[in-house]
Amino acid sequence: MKVTMTSLLLLCFFACGLESKSMNEGDKRPELQSAEQLDTYSKAYFASGCFWCVEAVYESVRGVVEVESGYSGGKEKNPTYEQVGAGRTGHAEAVVVYYDPAVVDFATLVDVYYGSQDPTTVDGQAPDFGRQYRSIIFYSNENERLIAEEKKRALAESGMYSAPIATEIVAFEKFWPAEDYHQNYEKLHPDNGYVMKVSIPRLNRFKAKFPELLK
Repeated sequence: MKVTMTSLLLLCFFACGLESKSMNEGDKRPELQSAEQLDTYSKAYFASGCFWCVEAVYESVRGVVEVESGYSGGKEKNPTYEQVGAGRTGHAEAVVVYYDPAVVDFATLVDVYYGSQDPTTVDGQAPDFGRQYRSIIFYSNENERLIAEEKKRALAESGMYSAPIATEIVAFEKFWPAEDYHQNYEKLHPDNGYVMKVSIPRLNRFKAKFPELLK
């Protein structure tokens, strides 16, 4: 496939986060619920491309009380956006989803995960590609591992996709919160070019597919 200079410039302009540092690094962190409040809920960890997009999707789900963007899946301590974006740490852009299991269960969150992306894409979700954008379900216990693997197997056997499911299923180790200016990015910056062209359309596709799960 021939790649023109124009297409390269468009790809760079609409890549997740490239605009954010210069434009919004001074933004204050949005108010989250207190650590004590969040500790009363269950947690799930996912990665599937730009964390702005993933955070916005899960924020729309009934039973989800908070979503935080960050980094997981690598070994570097205290990774920064610049390090992760350059592929120097092995981390992926990820989110932690705080949810009320009396309202929504882990299995449904996995359905949300698969229903809001192309799970056959290796190392990314368009227009973002690289190991830092790979798709991962992080499991925290044996029950979550079994659910994640069964959902992946069922999807692979469903005939919906001609290519293999690329999602990695790995044990959760550590989540590092992203910089303040990344939190609630889609909600706080609806006029951002990437948000308008990528995040909002991805969110709207999910909403149209799963209206029964929305807040």
